[in-house]
Amino acid sequence: MNAAKSSFKAALLGTALGLLSVAACAQAAIDVSKSPTLSKIKSNNILVIGHRTSSIPFSYYDENQKPIGFAQDICNKIIAKIKTDVGKPDLPVRLMPLTPQNRLTLVQNGTVDLACGVATNLKSRQEQVQFADTYFVAGTRLLVNKKSGIKDFKDIHGKSVVTLAGTTSEKILRKMNDDDNANMTIQSAKEYAEAFLILQSGRVSAFMMDDVLLSGARTLAKNPNDWEVVGTSQSVEPYAFFMKKGDPVFKEEVDGVITGMMKDGEMAKLYDKWFMNPVPPKGVNFNMPMSDLVKKAYAEPNDKAVN
Repeated sequence: MNAAKSSFKAALLGTALGLLSVAACAQAAIDVSKSPTLSKIKSNNILVIGHRTSSIPFSYYDENQKPIGFAQDICNKIIAKIKTDVGKPDLPVRLMPLTPQNRLTLVQNGTVDLACGVATNLKSRQEQVQFADTYFVAGTRLLVNKKSGIKDFKDIHGKSVVTLAGTTSEKILRKMNDDDNANMTIQSAKEYAEAFLILQSGRVSAFMMDDVLLSGARTLAKNPNDWEVVGTSQSVEPYAFFMKKGDPVFKEEVDGVITGMMKDGEMAKLYDKWFMNPVPPKGVNFNMPMSDLVKKAYAEPNDKAVN
């Protein structure tokens, strides 16, 4: 009996020591001086976060012009961690809208500390900025009117197509024109909402972009059921936040939050919130179960780029 009690006490002591060790590690402050970005945030007493304005359901404005979405929810966790890192729980946060045209420049020159919107981790972009671990994987397809008769990319040869300037989709369309003599007229818009308005006006036959973003743009239509996402996916698009190059400590902090959410199940809960339930502004449910590519990204966190 005594031996059993001693064994039980030893087990309790071991558990307590283990918990204390974990707590100590969790509370251990990082050396902010080793991170140029964290040092700047601390000395300037402000954190600048980049976001998108119409990337439903990742990063977009709600009815009060407040950024919301799947990416923004993840970003909010990172913001909380940064406040802890710099020892300023009330650190002011400036939210800055970004476009595909200015996002890399504003991060490169230090105006934005962390871009939390939608961006594909490309090898060419890694030469300019540093990407965090992938948090979503999409493919590039077409949004068309159901009555258009367009079912795949061969059906838009010789027609007008809109996409966003500076994106992977724009490069793919131009390559189709060069390699396949597709003879498409390519219009480049600045934002998703603008591109979808061009499509709805009838000035183009299709809108090419990442499939999940096309599904998001479709929710803005007066009659979403008039529109559909079609076509064979032309590329794999790993989405990731990005930051200024040359700061491995800051990247480690950002990656630590993201991979922690993947491992403890919080990322899966957020996925259900934004892709398997009605979302603002119109309460449309994407009804998009987690793909094998996304599951793999969460099981094996990485920051691998694509061409």
